[in-house]
Amino acid sequence: MIKILLADDQDILTEGLKLILGAEEDIEIVGTADNGKKAYELCRIKKPHLVLMDIQMPEVNGVEATAMIKKDFPQIKIIVLTTFNDDEYIYDALKNGASGYLLKDTSPAEILRAVRTVYNGGALIQSEVAVKVLDKFSQLANKAVDKQADPKVKLLTDREIEICRLIAEGKNNQEISEELFLSQGTVKNHITKILLKLDLRDRTQLAIFTINNDL
Repeated sequence: MIKILLADDQDILTEGLKLILGAEEDIEIVGTADNGKKAYELCRIKKPHLVLMDIQMPEVNGVEATAMIKKDFPQIKIIVLTTFNDDEYIYDALKNGASGYLLKDTSPAEILRAVRTVYNGGALIQSEVAVKVLDKFSQLANKAVDKQADPKVKLLTDREIEICRLIAEGKNNQEISEELFLSQGTVKNHITKILLKLDLRDRTQLAIFTINNDL
């Protein structure tokens, strides 16, 4: 059973998500919070597997709450709920440990797929907003003074760098396999090796690493 906490200050969205997710046999809604402080407290009490986290909330916003939760409860997965106008915050949310983001108008089927993907250890970068968000990543990364590439970049082969770039563009394993004429199993093996080499947790962190190091 996937235990989910909903954190959003819009009641209509919270109720809609409760209806969509609560109807599934393998999902249980263990609580709701209308600000990041309550979300953190409920994580301590309810111990959810996953939090659907709105970015813009009163008292403590989703970016701050993500950092607090991942610091004290690193096993809890977080999916950020966002609109097209929130891209400046998404960089920080992902950097703080979120496993991906969903647009608030995402279809129910896509929400369910995202929840199960992240619960099973995957990460989610929706292609609809990936380019916009990655542009923000680039702007923020380029502000760094005397920025130097991480020395771990030298551990990567040319093929692995190609795969890093495609992941940063928001492509999934099937899309990468089609573009590079590789089997999905080979792509998965490459990604596993890349994450080990770079000591990264998931493909979301890998996308940020790729942008920050201008791969």
